[in-house]
Amino acid sequence: MKPKEAHAPAIQVMERMFALLDVLAGHQDPVSLKALSEATGLHPSTAHRILNDLTLGRFVDRPEAGSYRLGMRLLELGNLVKARLDVRDAALPAMRELHKFTHQPVNLSVRQGDEIVYIERTYSERSGMQVVRAVGGRAPLHLTSVGKLFLACDDSARVRAYATRTGLAGHTRNSLTDIGALERELASVRQRGIARDDEELELGVRCMAAGIYDDQAKLVAGLSISAPADRLEESWVVRLKETAAQISAALGHRA
Repeated sequence: MKPKEAHAPAIQVMERMFALLDVLAGHQDPVSLKALSEATGLHPSTAHRILNDLTLGRFVDRPEAGSYRLGMRLLELGNLVKARLDVRDAALPAMRELHKFTHQPVNLSVRQGDEIVYIERTYSERSGMQVVRAVGGRAPLHLTSVGKLFLACDDSARVRAYATRTGLAGHTRNSLTDIGALERELASVRQRGIARDDEELELGVRCMAAGIYDDQAKLVAGLSISAPADRLEESWVVRLKETAAQISAALGHRA
């Protein structure tokens, strides 16, 4: 067996159980007892006893004599963990760190129909920017950086249906109110992986946003930095992407 690490389980049988589960997790097909014994360094009889107990608990299945695979109980427990994952809880610590880095408001938003909803925000008075839309506030998809991330995930037919429903109403002189201009903008978002709001929702305010994805690689939220138009720094893009990726990883996303 591998030498014990500083934080190895205090109970030896637990360490052996973890080793067996790790080996099984690395194989899609059932694994023989011999292969498991060789991979973990456990004597076949020891591995057999532990695997029998794991089978009783449905943590391991035995599709046929002498071979094993991960059991359905792990899936059931994994689904419980997934159901308890809250994007806000996963995002908030990372959002605070990003705010410390930029000293500007950092927003977490999700899509609801044709709008985004702000579900969390970190900001301070030092940002020099009045926060107009509080947590719970809404805004049209096509006028916001996060909204553009979600529209960029839609196909052309859905984008055009959105344009028909909303009329692409504008809020400022910079608002994208033409379907052709919006489609070009969305193509750029797909290419860059970053979306922007250039004073399209509010004059004097610019934003940049990166997507947050779950374990199924589905866009579930957007992380954005808002700042006075003359204070938004392009150098923040790298940190923004890294923070969004960190939150995505906490939700089970694998890049």
